[in-house]
Amino acid sequence: MSVKFKDYYEVLGVARTASADDIRKQYRKLARKYHPDVNKHADAESRFKEIGEAYEVLSDVEKRKRYDQLGANYHAGQDFAPPPGWENMQYEFGARPESAGGYTAEAAGDFSDFFETLFGGGGFRPGGGFRPGGGFRPGQAGGEPFQNFRKRRGEDHEATVTISLEEAFHGAKKPIHLQVARMDEHGRVQRESKQYTVQIPPGTADGARIRLAGQGGQGAGEGAAGDLYLRVQIAPHPVFRLIGADLEVTVPVAPWEVALGAKVPVPTMTGNAMLALPAGTQSGQRLRLRGKGLASARHHGDLIVNIQVAVPRHLNEKEKTLFAELARVSSFNPRVD
Repeated sequence: MSVKFKDYYEVLGVARTASADDIRKQYRKLARKYHPDVNKHADAESRFKEIGEAYEVLSDVEKRKRYDQLGANYHAGQDFAPPPGWENMQYEFGARPESAGGYTAEAAGDFSDFFETLFGGGGFRPGGGFRPGGGFRPGQAGGEPFQNFRKRRGEDHEATVTISLEEAFHGAKKPIHLQVARMDEHGRVQRESKQYTVQIPPGTADGARIRLAGQGGQGAGEGAAGDLYLRVQIAPHPVFRLIGADLEVTVPVAPWEVALGAKVPVPTMTGNAMLALPAGTQSGQRLRLRGKGLASARHHGDLIVNIQVAVPRHLNEKEKTLFAELARVSSFNPRVD
């Protein structure tokens, strides 16, 4: 019987230049679609085996290199004979992390004739627990009964949730709505709206992740569902700027307050605080109020106060007289001192 060439790149729907990451993502997408536990179409299992075989080759550096040596001149379904010197090559095969706990083409105990022609057979190496035609040996290293092998944990999902600075600072219970994907009994991806109530811990930083256990992708067979991770995005605030765990605020002050020194009110997330300005404080100078930023068990931020000297736009007659007197008697020259 003639051996037919298999275009593994075509099977996965990726380019010959695809990266390992692109290949892995495409495999997972197709494996979910054609998994026999969720797709009941007659050809689902054979398609799933074909996808698994293609991934077995293209995800392994050495096997992919060997496969690519055949060149791009072969076409799927074309009669194939191995090049001279390839007859006695043998490769070992072990359970992959992507397939541990799930149904795979390897678990079904067969690869195509084309695969075996290139790589010398499709069983697992000794100790891996696989016996051609026999499933797993209970108790053997790396093995478990075949009926348990059909379990596969669902994938973890990630989404972004936007919260206010007040919610991040004080903590909050926040209701959120997300569009989630699930696979129906026919293997089709359906979207549905789900509502969650999320506990935002006090001091939550921008970019933090919150885990919702069991709210990710569906598991296969009796496998547990994955988790949902919410990446926190803190919305801009009209008064404060968030830098890490620190907050920044700009406070306008009068010329005489910085010249003579004064105590001025500064807004914080819990109300006004009094800041002592040393005499001679300069416009643009940054002063620190410790412990007034975001505070959690892991970080303790400060409030950075940017001083901005404000000059009065309109002076009454007495103010004009006083400023004129100051100009006459003062030796201060801002362009020299």
